[in-house]
Amino acid sequence: MAVRIVTDSLSDLTKEHIADLAITVIPLTVLFGHETFLDRVTITTEEFYRRLIAGPTLPTSTQPAPVDFANAYDKLAAETNEILAITLSSKLSGTYQSAKAGIDLMKNKKCRVEVIDSRTVAGGLGLVALSAAAQAKKGMNLDKLVEFTHKALKRSHIIIYFDTLKYLAKGGRIGKAAGLLGSVLSFKPILTVKDGEMSPVTRLRSRAAGLEYMHNFITGFKNIESVSIEHSTDTEGTDTLAKRFSETHPKIPVMRSAVSPVLGVYGGPNAIAVTVLEAEGK
Repeated sequence: MAVRIVTDSLSDLTKEHIADLAITVIPLTVLFGHETFLDRVTITTEEFYRRLIAGPTLPTSTQPAPVDFANAYDKLAAETNEILAITLSSKLSGTYQSAKAGIDLMKNKKCRVEVIDSRTVAGGLGLVALSAAAQAKKGMNLDKLVEFTHKALKRSHIIIYFDTLKYLAKGGRIGKAAGLLGSVLSFKPILTVKDGEMSPVTRLRSRAAGLEYMHNFITGFKNIESVSIEHSTDTEGTDTLAKRFSETHPKIPVMRSAVSPVLGVYGGPNAIAVTVLEAEGK
């Protein structure tokens, strides 16, 4: 029986990828005041960003409960005896801890579950989950898959463009980028995820400069397995970025996705995330 892959909704995987590789996605929760929504399940990305922009109340988020993971593990245990869960960074959310705690709540104690803290998020997590799921589909066992995933995470590189850092700051996830809060308002920050938390990369004066920086970032890698290009509200720039890359690298798969509602709580409108997964052994 093939190893089954579990991840969370902040992997930003598309429905097509999830179905193709039989990945189980556990949603986080978005809260608008007393209203609660499951990320991409009971609220769409479009509805979330509409409410974020129009509404007076800033949303918050919370991680899945351990029982949510336990139920998913038990359901998969009917199909396999080995499960690998890969979660977003434990420095950004309690999801990793919930995934670990869920093992003790399982009814099926014969199914082995391993949990990996990806120490990243969005496409940085999603591309690795896809790569791991592809290896599992080919028959890689759990021990080798754990080793493969840890190595793949070292090949995963993400940068994120923000129109503003106010959402990240108010959400308490700004990490090492706090020093940028006093910057001139006209600057547009680009951050990465380093050692599991947000960290500054550079500041630019415009969105156009940000898109150019991201293009140069992607094309600066010589050997690429896959690329992820994500948007929050404005698809025009990211569509152009994806088209431009694909014209010069037609054989490299590009995952186009929307930044999930929970990530939108902290990224805000007009955020863009790009990830490069370097090819194995390069």
